Parts: sequence; structure tokens; C-alpha cells
Amino acid sequence: MLQLQHITKVFNAGKATEVAAVQDVTLRLEPRSFTVLVGANGSGKSTLLNLIAGSIYPDKGSLLLHGHDIQRLPDYQRSRWIGRVFQNPLLGTAASLSILDNFRMAALRGSTKWLKLGTGTAFRRQVADKVSTLGMGLENKLAQPMGTLSGGQRQALTLLMTVMADVDILLLDEPTAALDPRSAREVMETANRLIAEDQLAALLVTHNINEALRYGSRLIQMENGKIIRDYEEIAKRTLDHGAVVSWFDYY
Repeated sequence: MLQLQHITKVFNAGKATEVAAVQDVTLRLEPRSFTVLVGANGSGKSTLLNLIAGSIYPDKGSLLLHGHDIQRLPDYQRSRWIGRVFQNPLLGTAASLSILDNFRMAALRGSTKWLKLGTGTAFRRQVADKVSTLGMGLENKLAQPMGTLSGGQRQALTLLMTVMADVDILLLDEPTAALDPRSAREVMETANRLIAEDQLAALLVTHNINEALRYGSRLIQMENGKIIRDYEEIAKRTLDHGAVVSWFDYY
């Protein structure tokens, strides 16, 4: 369980360019929950994800994971518990390495062991079994360089690698924005399955209202660094596309 308590982040404090990116945000993410975060550009969504991931630190407030304070841990230490998938499929993988070697690197994330790219039969079988769940036939191409794959294939593999180290929190930063509709649907279906199977607490940032309503169990809207709507009944499908669109004047 992840708890944010009265989190505030101000950039360029005391200057003419001061921006209160996140203001007094309190949020709780439970296992097997799929929370969707929407809002206009500049509303604070990406800053909030960066605060959770450890890319930046809050000015005020506390951030607790399973009751332990992690707000001053850097992102590379938090990666043992918090995984993140970015908008650009190129950011989540090493293009020159094979699929198998990418999975090996992911498996050692947060480990104190020396990185060894050698992979044994048992590990290869484990990776092949995981990759086969995508239904893309890539389990037979583990020696193929990651850079030769399509964006949708790389993003789907990134999702699998992100949870390879048994993370508890999954941050999805517009993971389908650069994909075609079919690839986007495959990536979101994979994410939805992993959240349920691994009992993850997921937070998705998206501008795609259809994705938000189809996959989310909770819908949060941010504006000017604040949470202005927190709709926890989305799983009952009592919201429709038109109702959510009416929240915004930029769509």
C-alpha cells in the first residue's frame, strides 16, 4: 500500500517563475487497484508520478510504502518496489541487447549482485513462459535485438520486465500514447492482467478517456496541482465518456 500525505512540490520557489506543481495532495493506493489520473497539461500529473518514483523529492508531506517512509530514497532504490513505464517505448529497453538480456537486467534491478548477462536454461525458460503470455510469438525470438521490434512489442515487453523484480507499485505514464490502436489495446490488456495477477497498486496517467473508463477502478482529476475530483465508483461503470469529457474544456 502506498500513502501520500499532504504532498507539496514547488519549483523556483520565491522567484517570478514560481510554480506550485503539486499542492497538498493526499492519496492512498491499495493492492489490485487501477487508479487513473487525468488532467490538462500542467495540472501536476507528471510531477506527481516523479514524486512517487523518486525522481524528485517533495517540499512538504510524507510518502509511505507499507508504512515505511521512502520520501528521501532515490529512484534507483525505490525501483525495487516501484516500477514505471514511460510514454516512449524506447526508454524502457536497451535496443542493442537481446530480449533475453533485457529481461536479465530487469531481474537484477535493485539487486546488489554484479550484473551478469549470462543466462541459464532455467532463466531462459522462465522468460519464455512470461513472454508467451503476450501471444506475440516472441518467446521463440529471445535472441533477437530489442531494437528490431515494433513499439507495441517493446512496450508490452517493458511491462513484463517492470514487474520482473516483484514490484508493488506500477506507474504507467501515458504508455500507449505513441502506439497504434491495436498495439495500445494489447499493452493495456497486458497491464490489466499483470495488475490483477501480481496484486499491484497501479497509477495510470492518460489523456485517453476510453482507456480510463475501460480499465480504471478509480478516476482522479488534477487541476493546478490539486486533486479536484476523486471518483471511486468507476468500477461500477456508472460514468460514461460524455460525462468525463464534460469535466474538461481542452478536449
